[in-house]
Amino acid sequence: MDRHLSLVQSDFEALEKRVLPRFPFCYLLFKNSKTDSQVFEVKDISHSGMQLSLKNGDFDYKNNDKINGEIHWHGRSIGVSGEIVWIKQNRIGVEFSTKASQREDVDQFLKVDNFASVLKPLHKSEFGLELPAKLKYWLRSDGPAEVFVWRHNDGELSKFQILIMENFIEWEDTKGLKTGRVISKRDIDTPLISEDEYVFKLDPVIDDKKIEHCHELVNNLDENLLPAETLSFIKMKLGQ
Repeated sequence: MDRHLSLVQSDFEALEKRVLPRFPFCYLLFKNSKTDSQVFEVKDISHSGMQLSLKNGDFDYKNNDKINGEIHWHGRSIGVSGEIVWIKQNRIGVEFSTKASQREDVDQFLKVDNFASVLKPLHKSEFGLELPAKLKYWLRSDGPAEVFVWRHNDGELSKFQILIMENFIEWEDTKGLKTGRVISKRDIDTPLISEDEYVFKLDPVIDDKKIEHCHELVNNLDENLLPAETLSFIKMKLGQ
């Protein structure tokens, strides 16, 4: 699918764009301590901050306001505080407090093996999703991690993409491995499927730290999520 592989060039850096399917439900939530009834979806999260979305209702925050509350995720919770750094329609960007105790709590909460423990195989029929024609496997945890595995028309694997927070890792047949950082994400709604458009900045050389995080994630997968041969293939292409 050509639109999954658009290349954007500038004089200063190479940006690449991907359109990937979006799961319609989010279980990673932020409960605002200011208003007990106000619960945000956590659309993106990293060690330095998060992006929140409020689907119903209004909020009265503005730039530079402080925000406090709790993130809830599959039985885990963490108290966080931060500052609002941008607002766009029903979304707000929050930069976490730099207090050492909070940084340590966030780092522990966002360990890669925590992501792996709640990955869901969305390609299985029990989820009832209509997948893009060439998407063979799709694993997802809410917010921090997703794995997409695509196939050629003959069924052979053609590429995979792994998202771990703001990090993007991709292998594609005949093009090899590349890493980058997600710099923007935009919702796209079509009659058939909900999608996200990602723009990411390519690393000039493969980032070993991003590959290391991929290894951590993939090593926590089992055959309930992906077939053994697919896991072996991904590990081989990651150089493991």
